[in-house]
Amino acid sequence: MSRPSVAEKRATFRKLHESGCWMIPNPWDVGSARYLQGLGFKALATTSSGFAWSEAHADNDVPVNADFENGYADDPHGVAVNVKLAAATGVAGLSIEDSTGNKDKPLYDIAFAVERMKAARAAIDKAAPDVMLTGRAEGFISGVPDLEHMIARLKAYAAAGADVLYAPGIRTREQIEAVVKAVAPKPVNFLNGAAFGHSVSDLAAMGVRRISVGGALARSAWGGFIRMAKEIAEQGTFAGFKDAASGAELNAFFTKDKAARQS
Repeated sequence: MSRPSVAEKRATFRKLHESGCWMIPNPWDVGSARYLQGLGFKALATTSSGFAWSEAHADNDVPVNADFENGYADDPHGVAVNVKLAAATGVAGLSIEDSTGNKDKPLYDIAFAVERMKAARAAIDKAAPDVMLTGRAEGFISGVPDLEHMIARLKAYAAAGADVLYAPGIRTREQIEAVVKAVAPKPVNFLNGAAFGHSVSDLAAMGVRRISVGGALARSAWGGFIRMAKEIAEQGTFAGFKDAASGAELNAFFTKDKAARQS
């Protein structure tokens, strides 16, 4: 069975953003990526935190493709160079955020952040025009939870060429609907990284186009691991294993998956 080309996958990814509301879950390693694909999800997103934890790093210690942090450069030229390299890997989309990593000044000035977004857009247009660019406004997770200010940034990033807008950290219906309305008709990604009480249908009704979960799946896996490790170490019991995934189920899935990849 022939596999879709990079161009075909990018076209499919772009098409997904035209209507409806869909999930783009975040695997943290090859096995979790293959399993999520096997469940029928139409696209996957990386998680810098999930991958970092799997490599015994804290989040932001190692660069991860696609969840492209701040472009791994401050100046627009550096962003352009790195975006070009990322596009060459075959990704269907990547994001550029406006956080600096500096707690004393957590966000780039908006004019400078716009120049960085424009540089990313120009690099994509030159290297791989079918790659989608997501503009991220990080205020709510960087200690600057000002909705009006964040919306102004999102609108500026949309004007600078971002295809999708993303404001991690918002969580209420009022916040979500305000963001969707502000950047329409461009699609919005919502980060549902905790039990906020929203369903996929709820978010669809709010106008959200794409739903990601960030590091939440990885944290869920770590939660099960930590609970069992502590139970064994502290209580000397194994009761929690009753919730473990079936080895037979995992073996069956990966055997079938491997055969499909080799066919």
